Amino acid sequence: MTEAYEKERTTDERAEREARAAPMLDTPEPERGAAAEPTSGPSETPKGRPKARRRGFLLLGLVVLVAAAAYGVHSLFFAPPTEETDDAYVAGDIVAITARDAGTVTAIYADDTERVEAGQPLVDLDPVAADAALDAAAAELARAVRTVRADTADVTAAEAAVAQARSDLAAARDDLARRGEAANEGAVSGEELAHARDAVRAMSTALDVANSRLAQARSHIQGTDVRSNPAVLSAAARYRQAAITRSHMHVVAPVDGIVAQRTAQLGQQVGAGAPLMSVVPLGRVWVDANFRETQLADLRIGQPVRITTDTYGDDVAFSGRVAGLGAGSGSAFALLPPQNASGNWIKIVQRVPVRVELDQGQLAEHPLRIGLSVRATVDTNDTSGALTPRPARAPYVSDQTRTVLAEADAEIDRIIGANTEAQGASGVQTQAALGAMR
Repeated sequence: MTEAYEKERTTDERAEREARAAPMLDTPEPERGAAAEPTSGPSETPKGRPKARRRGFLLLGLVVLVAAAAYGVHSLFFAPPTEETDDAYVAGDIVAITARDAGTVTAIYADDTERVEAGQPLVDLDPVAADAALDAAAAELARAVRTVRADTADVTAAEAAVAQARSDLAAARDDLARRGEAANEGAVSGEELAHARDAVRAMSTALDVANSRLAQARSHIQGTDVRSNPAVLSAAARYRQAAITRSHMHVVAPVDGIVAQRTAQLGQQVGAGAPLMSVVPLGRVWVDANFRETQLADLRIGQPVRITTDTYGDDVAFSGRVAGLGAGSGSAFALLPPQNASGNWIKIVQRVPVRVELDQGQLAEHPLRIGLSVRATVDTNDTSGALTPRPARAPYVSDQTRTVLAEADAEIDRIIGANTEAQGASGVQTQAALGAMR
C-alpha cells in the first residue's frame, strides 16, 4: 500500500507541474521583426536623477572627509593640550546645625530651600532652665565678691587688733616699771608687783594672738585684689559657662547659605549634638573632577579649567582654576579599601579627585547645586605651576562664642563693680567705727 500511495503522489505532482507550465506554452512568441503591440497602460519612464543624486552624495562625503581631516590636523598640531573628564561633580560645604545643649524646640525660623544670612535666628530651645542657672551663677558671683570684701575688712580689723594689743602691752610694761620703782622704795607690796608682771605676760600673749589672726586674714587675700581672687575667678568662670549654655538656646546661622535637611520639629526634645538642619553656602562651591591617573602627568595647580554643566548646557561655560590634587585615589579612602595582595589581581586604572575653584561672579549669575554633573576641561599648556598643595587656610571663622564671652565679661564686670561699691561703703563705716574705738 505504501508503494501505491507513493506512486499516486508522484502522479499528482507531475500533473500539477504540467498544469502550471501549460499557459506558458500557449503564449505565442512575437515574430522576429514584427512590431510590438502597444500596451493599454501608460509607458514606464525612469524616475528621479540618479546620476545627480550620486554626485551629491560623493560631494557630501568628500566635504565630511576634508572637515574630519582638518579637525584632526588642527587638534594634533595647533590645538592646545588639554585633559578632559565628565566624571566631575559640584561639591561644597554642608554646615551642620546641631543642638549644643539639650532642650525643647520652641521656635523654628527657617525651612528648606530658604536663604539665611550669618547671625540670623534658626531655632530656639526652651531657655527656662538655662535662665535659672544663669541667675544662680550671678548670685554666686556676687556672694564671692562680698566674701572677698569681707576678708579685706577682716584684715583691717585684725590690723587694728594688733595695734590695740601693742598699745596694751606698752601700757602694761610702763605700769610694771612704775610699780618696780615703787616696790624698791617700799611704796607697793610684792603682790601688786606680781600682778603687774602677770598683766605684761597677758598683754604679750594677746599680741601674739592678734598677729596670728592678722596673718590668717591676710592669707585669704594676699597678693590678690577683688577681681583676681581665686574665689571670684571661680564664680566668674561658672557665670561664663552658664551664659554660654544660655546662648545655646538660641541657634543662629554661622554662614550665609540655603537651608537644607531640616529635621527639627516644634516641641521636639533634642539632646546635645542632635542635628537640627544644614546650611549650604552656594556662594562657595567647587568642582571635584576625578581624572584617571594617566591624565595627571601635566596637571598643575593654577591651570585654567573650562566647566560646562548639564543644567545650563554649553551656552554657559564657567571659568575655574586647579586648586589642588587629592592625597590619594578614591579607592584608597573607600569604606572597604581593596586588598590587592590577596587572591587574584586585576589592574584597574585609578582616579584621583582634582579640586577646581570657580569664579564667584559667575556663581552669583548662574548658581550651582551640590551634586550636579559637569564636564571639566583643563588647559595643560602651561606646566610651570606647582605640584605641591597650597598652605591651609580658614574658609570660615565663627565669632558667635566670642561675642557671647564678651557680653558675659561685661556683665561680670558690672556685678563685681556693684558689689564692690556696696561693700566699700560698709567698709568705710567699719573703719570709722574702729577709729572711734581707738
